[in-house]
Amino acid sequence: MASSSSVVDMVCARQGRDRQRYEGCYRLVSGCIPYMLKDDDVDNSCCLKDDHVLDKLQVLMISTPKRMDLIFPKGGWEDDESVEEAACREAFEEAGVKGIINGAPLGEWIFKSKSKQSSCGQEGSCKGFMFALQVTELLESWPEQITHGRRWVPVREVDGLCRYDWMREALDKLKEQLVFGSNFSAPPSLELPDSSSLCMVVSPAVPQGAVALC
Repeated sequence: MASSSSVVDMVCARQGRDRQRYEGCYRLVSGCIPYMLKDDDVDNSCCLKDDHVLDKLQVLMISTPKRMDLIFPKGGWEDDESVEEAACREAFEEAGVKGIINGAPLGEWIFKSKSKQSSCGQEGSCKGFMFALQVTELLESWPEQITHGRRWVPVREVDGLCRYDWMREALDKLKEQLVFGSNFSAPPSLELPDSSSLCMVVSPAVPQGAVALC
């Protein structure tokens, strides 16, 4: 069930880059692909090695200002937290979910920040780490709700919504991790809101060729 946010939950999202981690010229970024099973009639004791479970797997994507496409929650990894803690914080701040990080990172990717797409060399480069996040709590309010709407998407439909290769690669790793990972069981089912009640931010169209990654 979706839950109401407490006063403790509704802390302000972190701002600025005073505590931002860097590795050489790379700004370090951490994010996740939040997931859950849609139907409550699924036997949660079953293993995700059963391919049919993927038919019930839902992935959470978020909207961003001035963009029509959807992305996965992510942001800067700061020096007072682990990379897993950073991924969980971004999921809470941007998507209003809490959960459990499953296993090792889905992978590492190098990309340019949106403000440095036209720059030469490595200026504005980011190194991103993505994780699978098993959602255990769906909040009704979250710190960045005004700028980030959210939408649950069947996992088999997500590939067509991925704007960037790194998103598709991370998604493939998520499915591989869940289906073939020996230490994973099916996540608990939560009651998902109807699509008509999902909070989405309507943004103006982006100029053709515009790219924003972090």
